[in-house]
Amino acid sequence: MKFVQSSLLRYLLVAVITFLGTWYFISDDKNKLVTASEKSISSVVTISSNSNLYSYKNSGIGSGVIFSKDGYIVTNLHILSGKNISVKLNNGKIFPANIIGVDENTDIAVLKIAKDDNLVPINFANSENLRVGDKVLAIGNPYGIGISVSYGIISATGRDYGNPYLQLIQTDAPINPGNSGGALINENGNLIGINSKIFSRTGAYQGIGFAIPSNLVVQTATQLIRFGKVKTKWIGNFRVAKVRLQNNNKIINGLRIVEMEESGPLHEQGIKTRDTIIKINGEEANWNNLRSALIFATLGENIKLEILANDNEVITIKI
Repeated sequence: MKFVQSSLLRYLLVAVITFLGTWYFISDDKNKLVTASEKSISSVVTISSNSNLYSYKNSGIGSGVIFSKDGYIVTNLHILSGKNISVKLNNGKIFPANIIGVDENTDIAVLKIAKDDNLVPINFANSENLRVGDKVLAIGNPYGIGISVSYGIISATGRDYGNPYLQLIQTDAPINPGNSGGALINENGNLIGINSKIFSRTGAYQGIGFAIPSNLVVQTATQLIRFGKVKTKWIGNFRVAKVRLQNNNKIINGLRIVEMEESGPLHEQGIKTRDTIIKINGEEANWNNLRSALIFATLGENIKLEILANDNEVITIKI
């Protein structure tokens, strides 16, 4: 009898400890998400491209994020369908906005409104640190009903849905029309992406949304603010073909230079026709990675190339 009582007490004690531990972690998790929402929601704005901020059906309404206290706003290019653009802060204040620059490759646009003490810039996280399964919150203005928060996880990274150069974040956080240009944030309330598009057969949320990674957002927006456009890098005029080679008992995928003008930075580095690019900034050499590196390299930034020369010597150049 004593043995039974002792076992029952141990069972009850374990059950109580397990319940309290689970309750603590669930409660802590909820509090963390609430704090993240409160931290970021004032940095998300509503954008209208025809000054009608109160009717979704008759207006190109989307979302955006405050990039800086100077009044720069980052959003999606595809929501800017009209000439008269207005930005509405979460506190209800409305500003006319001017387009500073747009980039079709990334679907990013930068707007400018007047400086104001109520502007709260979003905090950016490093999107290279994202993991599948990380909890995220999507903040935007779905269907023009008002700034709203939805919850989900990162479903995948590196997606090329609709654009092979963006390496989009895939999430199951509900994203609907009007959310475009809004914030995808992590548990700490820092922006990891700009909500850009959804996969849907109906036009509404079906569990798959995509966001532009924060590092690309910062890189593109910075160039648009400085130059009004994204300045691509030029390394010469050349043509490549995809090849699969064997070198030192290893199979290597690469881009063989099949034609090249005898001018430009690549030629000046001693690279010749029949040489093969095998790595681009440490990643596998393929056309998408090469194109992406050339398009999105910031001004003054080097592209690191590993080249397999005709004599099978691997050389590394920065260009």
